[in-house]
Amino acid sequence: MSLSRWLIVAVCLVAQAPALAQTPLDYEVFRTRIQPLFLAKREGHARCYSCHRGTGAGNGYLQMLTPGATTWDDTQSRKNFESIRRFIVPGDPLSSRLLLHPLDEHAGGDRFHAGGKHWQSQQNPEWQALAAWVRGNSPGMQAAGSRVRVVQTNAAGDNVHLIDPATNTIAGVIKGIEVPHGAAAAPDGTRLYFSDEAESTLDVVDARTLAVIKRIPLSGRPNNIDIAKDGKKVYVSIAQAPGAVDVIDTARMERVSSIAVEGAVHNTYVTPDGKFIVAGSIAGRKLTVIDAATEQIAWKLPFENGVRPITFERNADGSTKRMFVQISEVHGFAVVDFATQREVARVTLPDLPPPAMKNTEGVQGSPSHGIGIAPDGKTLWATSKYYAYVAAFSMPDLAPLGIVPVGHDPDWLTFTPDGKTVYVACAGSDFVVAVDVATRKEVARIPVGFVPKRNITATLAN
Repeated sequence: MSLSRWLIVAVCLVAQAPALAQTPLDYEVFRTRIQPLFLAKREGHARCYSCHRGTGAGNGYLQMLTPGATTWDDTQSRKNFESIRRFIVPGDPLSSRLLLHPLDEHAGGDRFHAGGKHWQSQQNPEWQALAAWVRGNSPGMQAAGSRVRVVQTNAAGDNVHLIDPATNTIAGVIKGIEVPHGAAAAPDGTRLYFSDEAESTLDVVDARTLAVIKRIPLSGRPNNIDIAKDGKKVYVSIAQAPGAVDVIDTARMERVSSIAVEGAVHNTYVTPDGKFIVAGSIAGRKLTVIDAATEQIAWKLPFENGVRPITFERNADGSTKRMFVQISEVHGFAVVDFATQREVARVTLPDLPPPAMKNTEGVQGSPSHGIGIAPDGKTLWATSKYYAYVAAFSMPDLAPLGIVPVGHDPDWLTFTPDGKTVYVACAGSDFVVAVDVATRKEVARIPVGFVPKRNITATLAN
């Protein structure tokens, strides 16, 4: 049976299946982890995209790429999502023809696939990633021709360390960036971007050679950065008055605009759906939400003190549900309802009883700095500089699960794509602590550079 015919059959079968509504398929996981599989080149095979591009019936279930583009934009991705989900039985990988047709018959797949058998076993990382997505879990996969790295900037140094989470060892060093602050990775894994405080530039790094290939002048001294979901723009926090978010065109590698906000910006984020840019100001004591399409301010929310790190909870459709905002002088975080634009709760991290000592040196007005939600959305983690630990909370109820001691002045954290490990940058100890998310136990300490602060997880192209 040709692929076009089984797709039509699959549409009919899935339309009748009552299980469709039981386990919702996550669009953001599809866009970032599943969709790249259709463009992946496997040795000896044609890419999925080569046969299935187009918008007609039958084989054409993937959107045509825009000329010159290496991936799909959000509008195209959503159309791909709607097309692909018809060939999935949510919660049941072995009833989903998208997983069975390219799988070898001896491994439980269909007898024939006109595009060949891409997976010889259900243990193949790509197949397992698809199966995890269908089950409603976050897929822990590394695409062929890529490598996962924890990217750790060193705030008092002139380098950036790349940690291999498979071995918890240093796999590379980027040199020549003095006082690196924020980091971001291109979606296709070919570039890394760093804010360079010493030069007031955004430094562009080739992910394969680890060489700085461009320094883009900014409007002022930068802090943290983030990148658009399609990789076309990088947003840079400008940490000096009057305050702005610089916008960098990644194709042209130049600054194309600056979005004025009230107060120097400490951290800038792109929301999970890519529709908004959120800028937090310490001096301005507010967060500013910017429409990414128009670059106009959508709304603002003031706080009693400066706005520090933020993490985002998603709705089922990928839009932002809640923001969790760390605030100067607050040992915890505020909970903000995105739809109503209001703070709805406060969570305080636990004080430790004696003989634990409360550290106030090096806190820099931020006793809790570093916060994130695990990829599966089930736990939230936040650091305590007062007591050198990272605390875990269940989601969505924010019930405390426990704490894990780490190094001095924990400043930032990031998760592996499979959500199994969280990496905590300990600025006062010059190392990164790897913590097992399930057991809440330390599994490794990785020495890095001087005063490690911001970190991200990136899938880099080989």
